[in-house]
This record gives sequence, structure tokens and C-alpha cells, in this order.
Amino acid sequence: MTAVLPPFDADQALRLARETFDIEAAALNGLAARVDARFAQAVQMALTIRGRVVVMGMGKSGHVGRKIAATLASTGTPAFFVHPGEASHGDLGMVTEHDMVLAISNSGESGELTAILPVLKRLGVPLLALTGGLDSTLARHADLVLDCSVDREACPLNLAPTASTTAQLAMGDALAVALLDARGFRPEDFARSHPGGALGRKLLTHVSDVMRSGGDVPRVAPDASFSELMREMSAKGLGASAIVDAAGQILGIFTDGDLRRRIEAGADLRAATAAEVMHPSPRRIAPDALAVDAAELMEAHSITSVLVVDAAGALTGVVHIGDLMRAKVI
Repeated sequence: MTAVLPPFDADQALRLARETFDIEAAALNGLAARVDARFAQAVQMALTIRGRVVVMGMGKSGHVGRKIAATLASTGTPAFFVHPGEASHGDLGMVTEHDMVLAISNSGESGELTAILPVLKRLGVPLLALTGGLDSTLARHADLVLDCSVDREACPLNLAPTASTTAQLAMGDALAVALLDARGFRPEDFARSHPGGALGRKLLTHVSDVMRSGGDVPRVAPDASFSELMREMSAKGLGASAIVDAAGQILGIFTDGDLRRRIEAGADLRAATAAEVMHPSPRRIAPDALAVDAAELMEAHSITSVLVVDAAGALTGVVHIGDLMRAKVI
């Protein structure tokens, strides 16, 4: 039979939403007020192990634990999640003597978790507990306890894990942030563990990865005729051509924009040479520069191509805004 719902009360829904925010904010403020030297000891514990942080938790605490493990792993602290129930049936073999265990339980009495505590103690792995049950079985077995207790859950019945899981999650984030700082973790390190994301592309993609080189680079000699210059620009399809000397040193550049401005000014270009129409001292970049730097250079100077030069200043490539877009750098 279909359950009959009570009439929907929009005002009640809004009141509960605001109350949830207030309760969970109070829980986080309580954490901040209680954090002490034990937190620093927990960070040091994670720094000194030779292995990984093995995160465990049941139910909602397990969901939080998976997120904490993922955050730790992506910020320089090797970590993974092990389900306590599966640990009793073989997955405990994932834990080595070089690891530490981060166990999460609001009550500290989760049966699946407490069942494996003696085995963890025999392994001799450091045990860090995130719990609100400071006198619980988990707390008594732990080498270090971080107090994640809350005054009440946001659930109107004070039953569903809400404020308590928010507190656990925030404590895990605090550990990850303190650890990445202690490790000297940099944006480039973050990018290496996120190569598929926008930040990874920006920090890992170099100009040499996206530039055009060899015969794809439009170039002419300074004494090239204007018609030769136009044919080179059309053939390479970049709307520009470099003008280089016999040693490959860049003398200037000529672009579609230069052509338009010359024509608008009434110039007769038919008898001109490349040297006579070029724009001297064009923008250039090194091949080992980040592709995002090339994008910023283009934006700053309202240009669509940047010439790439080697250490000796010779033309070695060109990067076009379309190349950056295809590489999803911009």
C-alpha cells in the first residue's frame, strides 16, 4: 500500500535546513576549540611511517573514510580504504607493519571494527582513532585519539549520522591539510596526481607538448617577396609567419592583423619585402615553459600565436591559440 504523506510544509523545510547548518557549524566550532597537541602528534605519526595510511570505518563513517583516504592520497600522503567487515575475511592482509591505521567510528563500538583491533595490535601498527566515544573500545585500543564528539546530530530524531559525520570529515580534511603543508606539497605535486583535471593540464603541459615544429612552422627570409610571404602564411594556416635570418634567428613577424592594418592605411605592398613589412621584436617563449604561460602571453598582448625559441634564440616552433584549446589548456 502507498504510504500517505503528511501535507508538505515549506516553512518547516526551510527551518530544518537552517537548523541543520547551525548544528553542524556548532559541531565544527567545537572541534576547533578542542584541537590540541594530540592533533600535532597525529600528523607526526603519519609523517614518520614508511608505509601508507589505512583508513577504516563502517556505515556512514566508512563513506567518510573513503573520502578522507582519497584526499590524503591526492595531497601527498599514500592512503587507501579497507572495509572492516572485509578485513575480517582476508583484506586485513593489505595492512603491513609499515602502515598506520586511521579508524573512524562515532560510538567507538562498531562490532566489525572492534573485532579486528586485537589483530591490528599484534601487527604493531600505530592506531589513530577518530571517535566521539572517548571511553569506547576503539579509544582504549588506540595509540592516539582525536575527539570528534558532537553535542547532537542535525537529524530531528538525533539518530541519523549528520553532525557527527561532518565532524569526522572536517577532522580528516584538517589532517590532510596539515600533512600536505608539512610535506612541502606544491601545486605541481597536486597536478601529478590529477593529470586528467584542468589543474593537471595547466601545470603539466609544456609549450613543447603543444607547439608546431619543423616544416609546420611558417618562416621566410627577410628578402622574401610579399607574395612569397603570403603563400607561406596561407600554406601553414596560422595567420602569421616569422621572418628569420640564415641562422634561424628571429628578425620579426608578419600577421593577418598587420596585413589588414597596412591595407586600411592604403599601403601598396606588392613590391615590398618581408623585412619591410614585418613587425620587429615579436613575442617569444621557451619550449620548456608551461603552455598556460603561452596562453597568458597571448591574452596580455591580444595575439593568437607565439614564436618558440631555443636557448640560443633560434626559431624552433610556434604555438597557436587553437593548439592550446585542443590541449584543453584554455
